[in-house]
Amino acid sequence: MKVLLDECVDRRLARELTTFSVRTVVDLGWAGISNGELLGRAALEFDVFLTVDRNLPFQQHLPKYKIAVILIEAVSNRLSDLVKLVPRIVEAIPTAPGGTVTRVGF
Repeated sequence: MKVLLDECVDRRLARELTTFSVRTVVDLGWAGISNGELLGRAALEFDVFLTVDRNLPFQQHLPKYKIAVILIEAVSNRLSDLVKLVPRIVEAIPTAPGGTVTRVGF
């Protein structure tokens, strides 16, 4: 599965998700674009979008996009906090339905 990390997610998290093909918004040169445009682009190339942006589900009409969104609800977006959720993230990626938000946290 192809996974895209939002720019607000520490890019080093990709090293923890070795069973998936992971890219970052920054690597693709998509940093700074609006969430709507970002989701539109991501839906063309990726299966899952990982973010810590808790406002995203309220700002975007997600059923419009085919991509699954996983909202990581960690204490912070520091790598040390995100890594604690890796087992749950790995479990959620293959089953997250497109056009919806799957929340992963404690």
